[in-house]
Amino acid sequence: TAFSSTQAEQRDRAAAQTARNDIDGKLRRVSSEQSEIKAKSERFNALRMRGIIGDEQRLEWVELLNAIRDQRRLVDLQYEFLPQRALDTKPDGGFTFFASTMKVQIKLLHEEDLTRFLSDLREQARALIQIKSCNVSRLPHEAMETGLSAQLLADCQIDWVTLHEEAKK
Repeated sequence: TAFSSTQAEQRDRAAAQTARNDIDGKLRRVSSEQSEIKAKSERFNALRMRGIIGDEQRLEWVELLNAIRDQRRLVDLQYEFLPQRALDTKPDGGFTFFASTMKVQIKLLHEEDLTRFLSDLREQARALIQIKSCNVSRLPHEAMETGLSAQLLADCQIDWVTLHEEAKK
């Protein structure tokens, strides 16, 4: 009987160890999921604070474009926003991406004016900025002789992307 009670104790100990290992594994998974949720929540809040999540803010965008034009002393900045369009046809997770394409023409003294403008947009815009195309061409010689200091013309299409929560039904 001493032998069978030792076997029973070993079986009980092994079962207890297995149960403990299962619980430790579940605890590690829960802890990992909790960390993942926290990281995603922080990322979501950062995107919301940046203005990427929520309605587009066209008035803010226009004010930003004017501020960049003035700060960078751009010779001429012309832009037009096209109507907003959905990028996803099947929203995932209750959110849909939308884009508003901006057509922009900028007269430049040199190429760096364009790279600075685009960098300012990416850093300051309350939307995700995606440059779809940007063509730079030399202005005709006659335009330069009329007193304009611009040498180049940039013609770009830029998407301002925002993420909207689907309306609850």
